[in-house]
Amino acid sequence: MNDLQITNLVTPLHIREIGSKLHIAEDDLEYYGKYKAKLPDHLIDETKVAQSSLVLVTAITPTPAGEGKTTTTIGLADAMNKIGKMTTAVLREPSLGPVFGMKGGATGGGWSQVIPMEEINLHFTGDFHAIEKANNLLSALIDNNIQSKKRSLNIDPRKVLWKRAMDMNDRALRNIVTGFGGSSGGMLRETGFNITAASEVMAIVCLSKNLEDLKARFGRIYLGDKFDGTPVFAHDLLAEGAMAALMKEAIKPNLVQTLENNPVIIHGGPFANIAQGTNSVIATKTGMSLSDFVITEAGFGSDLGAEKFFNIKCREAGIAPKVVVLVATIRALKYHGAKPLSELTQEDVAALEKGFANLERHIESLKSFGLPVVISINVFTSDTEAELEHLLNHCKQLGVPAALSYGWAKGGEGCIELAHLVAEAAENTEAKFNPTYALTDPILTKIEKVCRTIYGATNVILTNPAKAQLKRFEELGYGNLPICIAKTQKSLSDDEKKIGRPENFDIKIRELEIAAGAGFIIPIAGDILRMPGLPGTPSSEYIDIDLDGNISGLF
Repeated sequence: MNDLQITNLVTPLHIREIGSKLHIAEDDLEYYGKYKAKLPDHLIDETKVAQSSLVLVTAITPTPAGEGKTTTTIGLADAMNKIGKMTTAVLREPSLGPVFGMKGGATGGGWSQVIPMEEINLHFTGDFHAIEKANNLLSALIDNNIQSKKRSLNIDPRKVLWKRAMDMNDRALRNIVTGFGGSSGGMLRETGFNITAASEVMAIVCLSKNLEDLKARFGRIYLGDKFDGTPVFAHDLLAEGAMAALMKEAIKPNLVQTLENNPVIIHGGPFANIAQGTNSVIATKTGMSLSDFVITEAGFGSDLGAEKFFNIKCREAGIAPKVVVLVATIRALKYHGAKPLSELTQEDVAALEKGFANLERHIESLKSFGLPVVISINVFTSDTEAELEHLLNHCKQLGVPAALSYGWAKGGEGCIELAHLVAEAAENTEAKFNPTYALTDPILTKIEKVCRTIYGATNVILTNPAKAQLKRFEELGYGNLPICIAKTQKSLSDDEKKIGRPENFDIKIRELEIAAGAGFIIPIAGDILRMPGLPGTPSSEYIDIDLDGNISGLF
């Protein structure tokens, strides 16, 4: 059976019953139908947050289809509840871009899924739409001011950095010209669209403490420059109040459930290759206030999601995981051992062994944060006993605990061994994570430390435009912000063709952007795009709905 057929076999509990498991008063549940609810921020209790054990799930460098972090997160959360640990999974919301593009939905797989799967993948509670509207309201205000004669801020149209957003993969919108139609159409200028997951509004939602903090951050968004070279911020347009009003409901995290009726909180959805790649601080702290354990994930490999989780989110929120789960798969390791994508289901112990170098690089990178690492081997039906045994033996030689994870096939029952390893590691560590860099380090030093410590790079090269932008941001007083490097998820380097464990490579930073409201600098490495395109055969071709409203083709 496919994922959607499996979810249709399970009748969800009413969301009030899931809330009762977390001791949430019924009056605190804001119902979106029977199986979804929003949660108020007053449920956050900093004392309980400090007592809860946070577990981060990350992965090795993935194949194009991904290695099952969400499936592992859900299976592990179900397993933790089975062994008597009150546990909540906290996840990101799916973007319609991947849903209709290549990867499909983002609610797990097999018997380790979050439900209602179709609703979560398609619109959910409207959070992404609210973020998109807040982003585009600011765009409209910018163009209105440029065209205005009475209240003009003298914004230089050539220097506007802010782009519109849409939650869809649409390469035709990457670079556009607006303002056609003469004086009634406004001022002609070049601009473009980012996918909503890459919008700074999304980043701000996921880093804000509450609605007041959200509004203040909106006001600090750096839009570009005036003709005299001075900066323009969203507050100069008096935009933050209306933008925050659009986010009144969207800032609240969403409560749903697993197939085994355990609680899941889902909120926010920034990508990790172009943003910080993790759910909201509000969602994570809500889960930690209500549970003994919280299992969360960070997007793509540990070089992207985990690094940003530690150096940006944990710093901002004042939290830290007790243990990191590193997801590895036989197929990905064979891929990094140079086996073609079309042949990954064939047994090949030699290619597997060659791919171990990628796993080792990720372990080294994660250990730089000073926390214990547990390896979860996400098992696929094509994996052979010889391959699994060889990988387990290698993990043993590395001195890193590892367990086979059968979450897709067996749900929580298939992750019991992993759950025991995670609980043991979390309950027996007093370690605090070590950031990769100090906030007082110069911007270039921060970039170099991440590239060398996490990616294994030799040098960092800045283009002349990047050097000028770096100087400009330091002059504006942003030198003490953390960095959020945008680069390919397909390689530890900035070249997606360099699989495995690249050696003796440089990272080239072609430009820098500033997310002043979110509070980080964005160095852009390689040809990373903030508006993806659809593949030749998009997933949308398989999605359909019948006359009774039954959806098919989601996976």
